[in-house]
Amino acid sequence: MTARHSESTRRSFAGPALFSMGFRPFFLAGALWAVVAVLVWLPQFFGELTLTTAFQPLDWHAHETLFGYGGAVVTGFLLTAVPNWTGRLPIQGRGLAGLVLLWLAGRAAVLLSAKIGWAAAALVDCAFLLTVCGVIAREIVAGENTRNLKVLIFVGLIACANIAFHIEAHVAGDAAHARRFGLAALVALVMLIGGRVIPSFTHTFLARRGPGRLPQTFDRFDAVCLAVSVPALVGWGCLPDNATVGAALIAAGLLNSARLARWAGERAAGEPLVAILHLAYLFVPLGFLLNGVAAATGALPISAGVHAWGVGAIGAMTLAVMTRASLGHTGQRLSAGRATRAIYAAVLLAALARIAAALAPDHAFALLHVAALCWLAAFGGFILAYAGALLRPRS
Repeated sequence: MTARHSESTRRSFAGPALFSMGFRPFFLAGALWAVVAVLVWLPQFFGELTLTTAFQPLDWHAHETLFGYGGAVVTGFLLTAVPNWTGRLPIQGRGLAGLVLLWLAGRAAVLLSAKIGWAAAALVDCAFLLTVCGVIAREIVAGENTRNLKVLIFVGLIACANIAFHIEAHVAGDAAHARRFGLAALVALVMLIGGRVIPSFTHTFLARRGPGRLPQTFDRFDAVCLAVSVPALVGWGCLPDNATVGAALIAAGLLNSARLARWAGERAAGEPLVAILHLAYLFVPLGFLLNGVAAATGALPISAGVHAWGVGAIGAMTLAVMTRASLGHTGQRLSAGRATRAIYAAVLLAALARIAAALAPDHAFALLHVAALCWLAAFGGFILAYAGALLRPRS
């Protein structure tokens, strides 16, 4: 089946536009949850609110950021990308609505886990990512596009980290290892997808500008970078305060810095839709370096590197992908208007403020509120700017 056939079917879909393509409900739901989760988190952090969840507050915050928000956006991206990879019809209508309901059930189950029990909550919550893995695997194999099955390795690791999260939180009372492994799996996915889309989109933009340096395509250097980075992430998940792991993280940070430099980002500074991809990826090596120094010397708090990855790399990169995909797949011009540029500025400021809060504890109270407000502005801005297009049929 051709991609053209798939596009024709998308346009002729008779149901609600929201369920015509995977990015529509999951990007919108993910952004809404990003707003709700942070609005709820700060009162929890300061002891002003208690939820009916079996998780301790930090675990709930991490879980709903990584597996709630992250799970939604990754699913929306894959359900939109896979039909382009395989030429098969997209998941639409009742099938897509069923996945959304399963995601919502997971959020409710985690929130009410103190009442329904940790095992029941785990069963409902973990079913979502496992189902997504099965659906994506079926589509890729049926489309005879098995080279893209490697994406499922990282999505499967996220699903496994989610299972481990519930078990560790119940047995140990704290899911510290699973929190790190879930974050590490999402960072690895950013590295994999970023290595594909950043040089590709940058090349497309720069090719129209005339002669000049172009981004390097995936080659042996990228393979070496990933081969060093992934074991470093695994080591960090196990031993975040080990000097040898710290050295590996620093090495990975330097390699990822060089990888980013190979993509000619300085030439794309005038195009926000491209520049934001480079700026978001910058937080990948920054996270490696901050966590590396923390592990090797103990001179930095681990939360600085954690939030460089969580708010910066994951938050900014997912927003970059969400805005670009939403524009392109709803028939709008690929151009960043004022609202989109404001969204990008807000998420970058949120990342910088949250890192600064970890590094400057005397000013943490103010910086945490700045980071939260910027995060809310970024994702609330996405909802305001893009909800209309996500809810309407393609123009």
